Amino acid sequence: MFIKKYFEEFDLGEKRLTKGRTVTESDIVIHAGQSGDFFPHHMDEEWCKTQPFKKRIAHGTLIFTIAIGLTADVVNEVSMTYGYDRLRFIKPVFIGDTIKVTVTIKEKKDHKKPGLGLVTEQVETFNQHNELVMCCDHILLVNKKTG
Repeated sequence: MFIKKYFEEFDLGEKRLTKGRTVTESDIVIHAGQSGDFFPHHMDEEWCKTQPFKKRIAHGTLIFTIAIGLTADVVNEVSMTYGYDRLRFIKPVFIGDTIKVTVTIKEKKDHKKPGLGLVTEQVETFNQHNELVMCCDHILLVNKKTG
């Protein structure tokens, strides 16, 4: 879906929720191949049995990628990603866990370039037990209606 939502139209505290997505072994294997991260925490089931979590964990960068992908169900034609801040991996995500994301408008401020503003979304990713597993701030560069 395509929309045009200008800087002035974002409300602090506004929330949106995503659908869920189950993390699979294939996700982990493909991400390892793409990223080059073959650490045993993700790939070696037997070694993981000797570690505190007792099973393989998904890459943090994989969870970040899936979570942000879940939020990308609408294309705002007057906005683009400016960056991410405060990325934290709070709890491990395992094969078979289902994650979903809550996005909350956290901050709005003017950009140094006239006609633009910065909107910060707080991105919180939860597992099927409603435990926070990852969070970050997504900063958007958004056109203003009034230039």
